[in-house]
Amino acid sequence: MQKLLSYPLSVLYYICLGLSLVIFHPIQWFCLKVFGYQSHKKSVDILQWFLMRSANVLGTTFSVTGKENLPKERPLIFVCNHQSMFDIVSIIWFLQEAHPKFVSKIELGKGIPSVSFNLKYGGSALIDRNDPKQALSAIRDLAKYIQTNKRSAVIFPEGTRSKTGKPKRFSENGLKMLCKFAPNAMVVPLTINNSWKIFRYGSFPMGLGSAVKLHVHPAIKIKDMEFEQLLETVENTVKSKIEE
Repeated sequence: MQKLLSYPLSVLYYICLGLSLVIFHPIQWFCLKVFGYQSHKKSVDILQWFLMRSANVLGTTFSVTGKENLPKERPLIFVCNHQSMFDIVSIIWFLQEAHPKFVSKIELGKGIPSVSFNLKYGGSALIDRNDPKQALSAIRDLAKYIQTNKRSAVIFPEGTRSKTGKPKRFSENGLKMLCKFAPNAMVVPLTINNSWKIFRYGSFPMGLGSAVKLHVHPAIKIKDMEFEQLLETVENTVKSKIEE
């Protein structure tokens, strides 16, 4: 019965999603070209609110815990498990004061209204998975950017989304590069739960009634431990809060 109900609600959701992305694309362009970075960032933050409200049509809710663990006024590296595109929506909205920038595959840098524009011009790193030299260079530039501007980078070390919520093994390369070129940053483990359930049937119809939860763990100073220990600690911390 629930899956049957999800068909008309999914149509309504995609209409709301499409309108939000199309409308905010020129808004982002105008804010960036006329008023600069801060105005563009605010337009991106507001877009996430509309994307969350679009998902409310499906009965989806969003919440955050542990936000008191977020350090202030210093560069941050968020390390998160990856379940769906709503991980990104949640991070941008709930952690907007940290100015999150993403390590994302280069294919997302074109063709998607609003999303591609923000990734390309908002400070994120677009990496070519088939070109390790380009990928590491883009991540290095992002690390230097957050180090200089006291902003934050977000990396999903699994490298791809989990379709069942069960996390994959964390890869070290991207995080290692961020830590090397942003030595003053603190690493903040993030755990996402239930965003995969929105796509439990695939892209259509959508899953109903998902409670997307973001948990912010205590930050770790890069200089407090060797990288191998840091990676293991972060991976175990992120996975410790993943719900079955």
